[in-house]
Amino acid sequence: MTEPGRRVLYAIGCGSPLTRNLGRLVAAGQRDGWDVCAVLTPDGRKFADEPSLARQCGHPVRWAYKNPGEPDVLPPADAMVVAPATVNTVNKWAAGITDTLALGLLVEGQGKGLPIVAMPFTNAAMAAHPAFVESLARLRAWNVTVLFGDDVMPLHAPGTGERHLDHFPWELAVGALRARAGTNGRVH
Repeated sequence: MTEPGRRVLYAIGCGSPLTRNLGRLVAAGQRDGWDVCAVLTPDGRKFADEPSLARQCGHPVRWAYKNPGEPDVLPPADAMVVAPATVNTVNKWAAGITDTLALGLLVEGQGKGLPIVAMPFTNAAMAAHPAFVESLARLRAWNVTVLFGDDVMPLHAPGTGERHLDHFPWELAVGALRARAGTNGRVH
């Protein structure tokens, strides 16, 4: 259960080997005072250690929509970070597709005006696809903080992503949330 007045952050992990390290985002959020809840895409579950994330967060890990009439087991989000954000998730999100819980939460959170940070992790070939480039531009235009590019983490060649997992800058996402709260005077 969340302490009264404590901000809730949804840490959303997608179908990438990087999701094995989602606990690093959880820890960074907790150090910054957030009550962090982990949410995964169905493909994100292939990489995550759900029992470990549940223990670290103190909340169940969600990955599927609940059944009608069931209570929600997570407190409502005040902010969201989707990292790693895959090309698939970014493109579906920018198109308004909500076929997974993670996408539904992102689309709804955007509609509520929650601060959202997206940190894609992909290779140079996939990042060059016009749909992905356009989707990132759309998300940025819609007030999503997108942390992506050589200034965040240089792109890697296809098939070499595993070599770069330990260099992903998880802390940047939490810092971006802190900066957003400072610029608009509100802490969500």
